[in-house]
Amino acid sequence: MTPMNDDPENALPSAGPADTTSTSGTGLGGNGAAGSWLIPVLVALIGASMSYLDTSIVNVAVAKIMSVFGTNTSTVEWVVTIYMLVMAVVMPLTGWMGDKLGLKRLYILAMAWFVAGSVLCALSWSINSLIVARALQALGGGMIMPLTMAMVYRMVPRDKIGGAMGILGVAMVVAPAIGPTLGGYLVQYVGWRWIFTINIPFGAIGILLSLFLLPEFQTRDAGSLDFGGLLTAGAGLFCLLLALSKGADWGWGSEATALLFYTSAACLLLFVYLELTAANPLLELRMFRYVVFSLSILLVIIATIGMYAIMYYLPLFLQSIRGLGAMETGMLMMPGALMSGVMMPIVGGLYDRIGPRLLSVAGVLGLFGIIFMFHNLDMSTSTGTIIIWQLLEGVAISMAMMPCSTAALSALPTEMISRGSAMLNILRQVASSFAIAVLTFMLNTRIAVHSQQMVNNFTPWSLALNDFYQKTMTFLGGGAVSEQARILGSAYLEGAVAQAAFIRGIDDVFIMAAVITLFGVIPALFLKRSVQTPGGRAADE
Repeated sequence: MTPMNDDPENALPSAGPADTTSTSGTGLGGNGAAGSWLIPVLVALIGASMSYLDTSIVNVAVAKIMSVFGTNTSTVEWVVTIYMLVMAVVMPLTGWMGDKLGLKRLYILAMAWFVAGSVLCALSWSINSLIVARALQALGGGMIMPLTMAMVYRMVPRDKIGGAMGILGVAMVVAPAIGPTLGGYLVQYVGWRWIFTINIPFGAIGILLSLFLLPEFQTRDAGSLDFGGLLTAGAGLFCLLLALSKGADWGWGSEATALLFYTSAACLLLFVYLELTAANPLLELRMFRYVVFSLSILLVIIATIGMYAIMYYLPLFLQSIRGLGAMETGMLMMPGALMSGVMMPIVGGLYDRIGPRLLSVAGVLGLFGIIFMFHNLDMSTSTGTIIIWQLLEGVAISMAMMPCSTAALSALPTEMISRGSAMLNILRQVASSFAIAVLTFMLNTRIAVHSQQMVNNFTPWSLALNDFYQKTMTFLGGGAVSEQARILGSAYLEGAVAQAAFIRGIDDVFIMAAVITLFGVIPALFLKRSVQTPGGRAADE
């Protein structure tokens, strides 16, 4: 084994003394027996699942909320958008606060804050109060996942980390996928406020179990808070994600969208400068000097784009073209989510045995193949075929996402895990928003191209259409083609063209997403498993 970054000039500055986990009789980090870390990991999974579930469970309730509060679409969309924005803004702060307060304490506080925000959401009396409550809820939700990943890396021996991250992967992949199904059921049969109320009992249980079953983590000398980094990172991420989420509605060339992108670029460039020159940076950007970490992050971004291509555009096809409701769509998406949940721990166990390279390469190639198969999607595609594709996607996603996420944090020294986890989750959030924005832009562009191509092949007054109208009128008992028949036929034709162009556009999106995913093979080929040296540094195996 060759230690990474042995050159003192390239070594990362220490973020404080090496951290140790108080075993408190649990045997964590000791003999590595599964019983010593499995229960704490499952407890931590509660908060992570709740946080990720709320990124998607609200989507199906938008129409109901709009009706209840008598508001418009552009306003009610902020109920979903504000949660994503605030989560991304608060993530950079998680590493510093975890070092300052201790991971367990901050995790419990974040859970309590999330539950309190859920209470306010359930009690909201207007659309504005609901938007504010969602922002408060996201302050806790945004911290939970980075904290969970950091705690797992402190609790679990390195030779068992794959299995633990496989369990944690259930929250990252399955929870968002089942959100629309659960939300659809609650909205339809119970009440829309229950999509928030359901967090209260589970959150209370999670807090109580965390108090008694999570080990204590030592605090660090976190140093002073990097306010410059916090402000520039928060502003840059907020503007970037807002531009990506609203660009399609406002217009990508609009003044508002352009201003957001310019502001984001300026803030993030200033953030990079401040972090590279600060004595105690909020996010240590020099962690990207670890080659395995950088390659893993790149693969996470690529795999996220591929995953969201299916997660976002398959439901769009099912609802817009097949005419399925939110509940039916969610049920059809469920097999793939459940398959991911089954496969994540299995892939985690394989990671501990063979490392990330083979798993990641197989996962990326499998994901490429599945996404490419989706480009054959049309009205004649059977439900059984879609379910089979979903099951295969669940296997591929597990093999593509879990190993690279695990390899990324394993490549960092112990004192960098908290801030590395925050960086990983920030970039995953940006990648998901970027994927939806770019692929949606491509979808709209390709729909316009296909529509124009089909329209150019005929006009409403062509002989072929005239023959169609003539046969229609003859069937109805009429004679010559009337103006009303032409208008009726034109309307029918426009609808058929729009539907066909939409299907072809989505098929093109899947082809583009498949090509992007295939590039993930390059970083996957160079992934290595890292182990921890006695000094808390990472070394390639």
